[in-house]
Amino acid sequence: MNRLVILAPNWLGDAVMALPAIADVRREWPRADIIVAARPSIAPLFRIVPEVNDVVDVEQLDDAFDAALLLPNSFRSALLVKRAGIPERWGYRTQWRAALLTRAIVPTKGLHQVEYYQHLVHALGLPNGPIEPRVVVPEALRDAGARLLIEAGWDGAAPIVALAPGAAYGSAKRWPPESFAELAGVLASDGVPCVMIGSAADAATASDVARAFQARVVGRLGLSSLVGKTDLPTLAGVLANCRALVTNDSGAMHLAAACGIAVTAVFGPTDERATRPLGDGHTIITHPVWCRPCMQRECPLDHRCMLGIAAAEVTVATRRML
Repeated sequence: MNRLVILAPNWLGDAVMALPAIADVRREWPRADIIVAARPSIAPLFRIVPEVNDVVDVEQLDDAFDAALLLPNSFRSALLVKRAGIPERWGYRTQWRAALLTRAIVPTKGLHQVEYYQHLVHALGLPNGPIEPRVVVPEALRDAGARLLIEAGWDGAAPIVALAPGAAYGSAKRWPPESFAELAGVLASDGVPCVMIGSAADAATASDVARAFQARVVGRLGLSSLVGKTDLPTLAGVLANCRALVTNDSGAMHLAAACGIAVTAVFGPTDERATRPLGDGHTIITHPVWCRPCMQRECPLDHRCMLGIAAAEVTVATRRML
C-alpha cells in the first residue's frame, strides 16, 4: 500500500469515533501515505491526527490512490470514489452500493459506533488496536486555548467547566437552556466559572442559556461564551484547559473525551449504548421513560426524556470531576 484515501464521516462526533479505526490502518501500513478526504467543516480535526499525512476536500478526489476506505455508509461516497477512478474501494454493503465497491463488507448491528468502524477494518484483514479515541493536543494549541479563555474572563487559575448546550442533530437532543443556566449558577457560587462552546449554529441556544443565567444570577460573573469563535483544533485547545465538560450527545462530547477531559453527558432521544463517550471518568445521565431512545430530531410529545433530568443531578456529577 503506497497511497490510501480514507473518506471521513460527515459529523464531528462520528469523525472522532473513527480515529481508532484510522489508527488500525496506520499500524498495518506504517509507511503508506494515508490521506483523509473530509468535508471542510470536519477536515481541520484530522490536521492534528498524527496517523494522517494529509487532508483533502472529499469533493476533489482523483485517481492518485491505490485504494479508498469508505467510513460513511452513503451511496454517494461510493459513487465519488468510483468516479474518481480509484481501483480498490472498500466499505460496508449499505444503501445499494455493493456494485460500486471492490470489497463490500456486511455490516454488523448492535455495536458502539467506534466498534462499528473498527469492525470494518478488521473484516478487511487489519488487526484492531485500542478502542478509545485519542487526540493529543499540541502545546501550541493548549496555549491558544488558554489565551481565548483568559480573553473571555478566565483568571487562568480557577478550575473551569465547559458547557456545550447545542446539538446538530435537532432540538430533541438539547437539555433545556434553563437547566444549563441553573447548573452554571450553582458552579459560579462554588467559584467555578463556565464557558460555553460550540459552532456558530449554536449561537441562538447559547444566547438562551446566557439570558436564563443572567436572570438567575444577577450581577455575578461566571458564564462566558466562545460559541462560534473556534475552529476544531482551537476548540481542542480550549477543552484541554478545562476541568470538565457538560454536554448533550454532541461532537464536542466525543472531542473532549478524546482529549482526556472528564465528561458529563445528558442523553435523551439518542442511544447512549451506541454513542456514549468511551473511557474512564465519564458520567452518562438519562431519564427513564418508555419512549427513549426514539432517535427523533424533534420531540413529538412533551420532551420528558430531557425535562426529567434535574440540574441538581448534573451538578452532583460535575462537582465530582472538579
